Amino acid sequence: MSKNPLIMIKETNKFNGTNYNNWLRNMKIVLDFKNQGYVLDKPLPTVLLEGTSPEERVTFKK
Repeated sequence: MSKNPLIMIKETNKFNGTNYNNWLRNMKIVLDFKNQGYVLDKPLPTVLLEGTSPEERVTFKK
């Protein structure tokens, strides 16, 4: 059985202090594939505003 290529990227490209650019590029690949690339680009909200959708509340709690 072959491994998922995204798992292979994560396992073979661990951050070691000297490979930041390669590590970041590979993290972006994995996160974009999972539709979670926004976590690197958008600031984290500090509070939930009134009128926040249920979907946004679930995402905020993660």
